[in-house]
Amino acid sequence: MKIGPKFKIARRLGSRVFPKTQTTKFSISGSERGGKTGGKTGGRGGRGRGLSEYGQQLIEKQKARYTYGLKERQFASYVAAARAARSRSVNPVAKLFQLLESRLDNVIFRLGLTPSRAAARQLVTHGHALVNGRRVNVPSYRLRVGDRVAIRPQSRDSGLFKNLTEKLKDYTAPVWLAWQEAEKGGEVKAEPPASEAPADIDFGAILEFYSRV
Repeated sequence: MKIGPKFKIARRLGSRVFPKTQTTKFSISGSERGGKTGGKTGGRGGRGRGLSEYGQQLIEKQKARYTYGLKERQFASYVAAARAARSRSVNPVAKLFQLLESRLDNVIFRLGLTPSRAAARQLVTHGHALVNGRRVNVPSYRLRVGDRVAIRPQSRDSGLFKNLTEKLKDYTAPVWLAWQEAEKGGEVKAEPPASEAPADIDFGAILEFYSRV
């Protein structure tokens, strides 16, 4: 996904949405923005002075879209699926978070196999990932409870994964994932819990945004 000037976008959104902005040298203009507490899986977001409710909802949407590296059409499809889940008595806010987190590229990133989601997406498209022993090269592939992700045996000795065990010795994967050292991968043990949603993204506001457009 082609993105404009990342530092400028991050400052406009009031959030460190890109890997290159997650450094001590980068700061949101002036100071890190505080914000308004969102819904059940919402958190703190940059709330500019005089910003309308619609404007704040738009910012929350953009923060999530850039965080997960998705084009507008892709992101909107996840929102539509989450909203549709309401008819099955499923919390659409939690569902949206689960759908985004269950993407193959995101799970690879969450397991610590890559330093960013963009790198994970490239790893998948280049054919280095296995899902339940089968090669999958679609970053958006949705993983479910019980699915296992691993690096192809033929790829494990490449420079991409050199010293992986050493790099991950101090890394802790999310509670819904279980690291499997032998396969250089992991298993999805549960649905991503809403409690692990990024604190600076208000998923409830995102759903409200799409209900207005």
